[in-house]
Amino acid sequence: MAPMRILYITGAIVVVDQVAKLLVKGFSLPFLGLYHPGVPLGSSRAILGDFLRLTYIENPGMAFGIDVGGKLFLTIFSLFASIGIFIYLHKIRDEAFPIRLSLAMILGGAIGNLVDRVFYGVIFGEGPLFYGKVVDFVDIDFFNLDILGFHISRWPVFNVADSAVSLGVLILLVFHRKFTKAGEPSVSYAADSPGSPVAPGTRDAMKDGPSAPGQSSFPS
Repeated sequence: MAPMRILYITGAIVVVDQVAKLLVKGFSLPFLGLYHPGVPLGSSRAILGDFLRLTYIENPGMAFGIDVGGKLFLTIFSLFASIGIFIYLHKIRDEAFPIRLSLAMILGGAIGNLVDRVFYGVIFGEGPLFYGKVVDFVDIDFFNLDILGFHISRWPVFNVADSAVSLGVLILLVFHRKFTKAGEPSVSYAADSPGSPVAPGTRDAMKDGPSAPGQSSFPS
């Protein structure tokens, strides 16, 4: 795969994410005679019993319902973060494939949710530009946990873009250290290794074997 063809993965994530969201939210294209009602907001439908459900919610914050700084701040932050990832991805276009793959996935997820925040408010008549809400719909069962007074029984509802970001971060954590170590030069201190950092004359002295007691191994 040519270096920047990794962006095909970014584009595929954005397309799949947006198609899935529109199928859940619903859409109307009168000039093409297309109309899809979608799923009622707040409703939940079983897919694999209680383990996997389609639950349609709209999230004004970050991934998994995290809200920091308000809608406009999050939208602008996501925009600049996406630009930064794209520039960095171009800068490391010759790096190992897993590293570029992870960043391409993170970029695809960031753009997928950015489209919601920037355009969905205007497209669906729900708010001005940059004030849209992110469509979430994947609802997965989770272990029952009680932490600091909070009870968790299901994972926060998420979408395809969130999955891409999470998987991209996981790949980056797994492979970044591996390829960083692989790129470090290894230095051999063995006497017989070509180019080893041994002082002049030392190699020959070492080949002659150990010196007699009281006699130096090194030439005077």
